[in-house]
Amino acid sequence: MDRPHSVAEENEALTQFLYLAPVGLTQLSMSGEILMLNPISAQLLMPLSRDGGLENLFTALEGVAPELRYLASNFVLPHGRICDGMRVQLNAGVRGVSDPQFLSLTLLKLDESRLMAVLSDITLQVKRERLLRQNEAWFNAILAGVTDYALVRLDGVGRVEAWNTSIGRVTGFSEADVIGRPYSIFSPDDATTADRDLDRLHEADASGWSIDEGWRVKADATRYWGSAAIVPLIDRAQRNAEDDCALDFPDDAQYCMVIRDITERRAGSEKHRLDTICDHLTGIANRRTFFEAGELEIERYRRSPRPVSLLLFDADNFKRVNDVFGHAGGDAVLRHLATLLASTFRQVDVVARLGGEEFAVLLPSCDLSQAVALAERFRRSIEAEGVEVDGEMIHYTVSGGIAAMDDSVSGLDALVKRADDALYAAKAAGRNRLERWPVPAPAAQVT
Repeated sequence: MDRPHSVAEENEALTQFLYLAPVGLTQLSMSGEILMLNPISAQLLMPLSRDGGLENLFTALEGVAPELRYLASNFVLPHGRICDGMRVQLNAGVRGVSDPQFLSLTLLKLDESRLMAVLSDITLQVKRERLLRQNEAWFNAILAGVTDYALVRLDGVGRVEAWNTSIGRVTGFSEADVIGRPYSIFSPDDATTADRDLDRLHEADASGWSIDEGWRVKADATRYWGSAAIVPLIDRAQRNAEDDCALDFPDDAQYCMVIRDITERRAGSEKHRLDTICDHLTGIANRRTFFEAGELEIERYRRSPRPVSLLLFDADNFKRVNDVFGHAGGDAVLRHLATLLASTFRQVDVVARLGGEEFAVLLPSCDLSQAVALAERFRRSIEAEGVEVDGEMIHYTVSGGIAAMDDSVSGLDALVKRADDALYAAKAAGRNRLERWPVPAPAAQVT
């Protein structure tokens, strides 16, 4: 008969398992204090350490996964899975880092005092999934019933070359409506820009196709959620290999665009979509989505320079709001701020909550003066409105920092830094105001 294991032996066996496990394992207290972590976990989390130490997982991840502490504190069961496979872009916004790294994080509640975090590096998996989503969307378009999609032929700069009955069936547009018009005619006015339309043609040339989902518009102005796949009909690289990276489009280039109405499919997968790309409290884009979209926009700028601006906003004196009105009041302010952001800016803009009371708006094809005008309109709207909580009105203001992309900006992290410097200057100057980068040097004091 085997001798019963002592508690000390069981703990030693558990410790050995933690250290030898092929994934990152971190044991923590309910407040996030790290009690034990294995070498893989330490290696994965080290980019978050400012001083070479890791004491609290929630604090370490606050900048990239601010919702984690909230999820843990609101999990009421005695044990169970708090979150499963949460994706965290570990180096989002880190200066000097150009290649994003993604972690998968699962958080388990072991008992009333302990949590276990399971971490793994999924950077390559994320890249493969992006290609897979393109493949899947394309094959879905091809395999769907013939009455389910519209086939549109485009010329080298994205103008509609020919009309057919499938276009009329899906979109309601007539031949006179579309011939010679840019393919953006099938999208709402605020959903794209001329630069973005050309970007998609470039991406189709480079990858063999470009897939996009978003709101589309029919001839009668009704909206539907549509998938649009663009594929080149002429291989530009094969025809002229030396011109493969050229920014202009040859006169004989042609593309095929497939448009599908996928409103019903979107409704069925909406919860999963929101859990993946949206902030849990406000419903707008989360930090990871912002940095993914921002990196892509910088790539587009590098290939074909165009105006790109960034706005950062902070709710002023937010701690005071929480102190006076409680967390319910603070949450209501953040939701109100996010809703007004989403209604102020275009569909093509990336509106996101970066964490806490900090929000960002990335504006493609928008120069500094346009960005300043939009930011000021938003600031005044916040100042004039309020949000009602339990019958009581909460009035608050925001400060904003504005920066524009130019050739001296090394990447998204540098653009964020400029906007953040401007935001800091706006706060230092008294709040409820905007500043743009470069921030004027403080005036010398007169003695």
